[in-house]
Amino acid sequence: MNRRDFLAALASAAAAGPVAALSQQRPPVIGFMSGRSPEDSAYLVDAFKQGLAEGGFPGDSVAIEYRWAEGDYARLPALASELVKLPVAVLVAVGGNPSAMAARQATSTVPIVFGMGGDPVGAGLVASMNRPGGNVTGFTLLTNQMEAKRLGLLHDLVPHRSVIGVILDPNFAPAANQMTQVENAARTIGQPLFVANAGNDAELTTAFEGLLQHKIGAMLVAASPFFDTRRERIIAFAADHQIPAMYQFREYAIAGGLLSYGPSITDSYRQAGIYAARILKEAKPAELPVLQPTKFELVINLNTAKALGLTVPQLLLVQADEVIE
Repeated sequence: MNRRDFLAALASAAAAGPVAALSQQRPPVIGFMSGRSPEDSAYLVDAFKQGLAEGGFPGDSVAIEYRWAEGDYARLPALASELVKLPVAVLVAVGGNPSAMAARQATSTVPIVFGMGGDPVGAGLVASMNRPGGNVTGFTLLTNQMEAKRLGLLHDLVPHRSVIGVILDPNFAPAANQMTQVENAARTIGQPLFVANAGNDAELTTAFEGLLQHKIGAMLVAASPFFDTRRERIIAFAADHQIPAMYQFREYAIAGGLLSYGPSITDSYRQAGIYAARILKEAKPAELPVLQPTKFELVINLNTAKALGLTVPQLLLVQADEVIE
């Protein structure tokens, strides 16, 4: 090989080297853990991916490792540790307070984007809403702080029902606060309650039996990731026994529940995707404010009301953000 050919070959190799190395680079890995189940969260994963794409990471430009607790919160610490050890570039912990807390306990260095229903400052996750500090930021839906409002709306719909049943998840950390909200609201409006606890499938069966034995006239299903994973079963129980029921998310009303009151969960997951993308671009979680919902939606399913033989008061219809017919 003469000198000219040697130099040409050397230049070609130098040019090809970075290209070959670039082609072998793996996409960044996001850990996605949830207290919910994949079956009831497919649309939320889609919203999260939409946010990633909006933030500059569409499709195969990022890899996502999923872990699901399926309503069994005791599994969350192990799932968080598993994802941290992979390792992942960002850990997304959604589907309720237990998921966020497990992620926070698993790492103080991997950036975390959480999604929860309560107060992240009070829970010790962040220093403040505007400047979270540390390696944690995310969104709160505030949904487990809306139980008094939900009870009031349910009472407005069926004001003459003798007893309203309430289902609470005792394994869900905010349950005690939810109970206080409901009791205080019931005392204010003079509404008798029967409270049933259910944190697993066997307890849910027992709770249903107790509600029927106490001849409840309506039912409030408190916010809980476990109940979200059993949405179809709970809605079917209410339909089979002709019980008007109130839920936290629009998705319950879409699936046949009577009415719901809460924030848009899909938009919050989209925002979580945007935050994860920003962190992949080296934004610091400590400087990304915790996101909060700006609007709570009342959704009424008139088809279900008709099946229950209920006439929805005009005052509630006027308040509704969405009426399903």
